[in-house]
Amino acid sequence: MGYLFLAISIVTELIGTTFLAYSEGFTKLKPSIISATAYIICFYVFSKALTMNLHLSVAYATWSAVGLIVTSLISVFLFKEGITLAGIIALAMITIGIVILNLFGTPPQ
Repeated sequence: MGYLFLAISIVTELIGTTFLAYSEGFTKLKPSIISATAYIICFYVFSKALTMNLHLSVAYATWSAVGLIVTSLISVFLFKEGITLAGIIALAMITIGIVILNLFGTPPQ
């Protein structure tokens, strides 16, 4: 159940980040409200995930890495921003690091 809450937290963080770009520095009301609401939900649900036996280190690393990777994809495909080969390699290395952390990063309970 903890990973379900973590996934919801990641999705709402991605919504918040995407609408943050649309808010144009919080000058547009609707995207600003969506962004702020999504971030509030994101952090609330993340805190709930931590009460379900997820280690903070693994949960936060997973949350931030998945957010970074998917945000990068959103920026490339939705906002038509470029990415270099070095950027792609860096994202692959982050992915590998998160998989290793989730598999071997914490002692068994």
